[in-house]
Amino acid sequence: MSQGEPGIELDTSLGYMLKAAASALHSALEAVLRPLGMTITHYSCLELLAQRPGLSNSELARGTFVTRQSMNVLLQALERQGLVVRPAQAPVGRVLPTELTARGRRQLKVASAAVRRVEQDMLANLDASEQDQMRRLLTACIASLIEPPASAT
Repeated sequence: MSQGEPGIELDTSLGYMLKAAASALHSALEAVLRPLGMTITHYSCLELLAQRPGLSNSELARGTFVTRQSMNVLLQALERQGLVVRPAQAPVGRVLPTELTARGRRQLKVASAAVRRVEQDMLANLDASEQDQMRRLLTACIASLIEPPASAT
């Protein structure tokens, strides 16, 4: 820290370390997905649809951490590529449920294997117990930021 002002010690700041880990993960994922012609959002969208067929544009946007507008552009591109299908008209209300095509499932299978390898590399120095502990701790951190503890209000 400079000039004696209070601040964050970057070497020990958990927030900074999480950001550094997220950045390293992002770079590693981009490196394995780029040769497949995919982005992280593209992959995440296909993965969500495989696990929860019929999600709407808004649900996919929330699940991939992008805006509805960005997701709409992506879904149009995925439709043109034959990876997803959406009905021409909403079966109920205004929501157009999206589903993977057989081609989308094939592309996802290859991408999922690449993403799994990156995650295995990231966790290679942690045993199963440490990995479980990390999941619990990250879940607790996320929950605290989404709904701060009562003492913080």
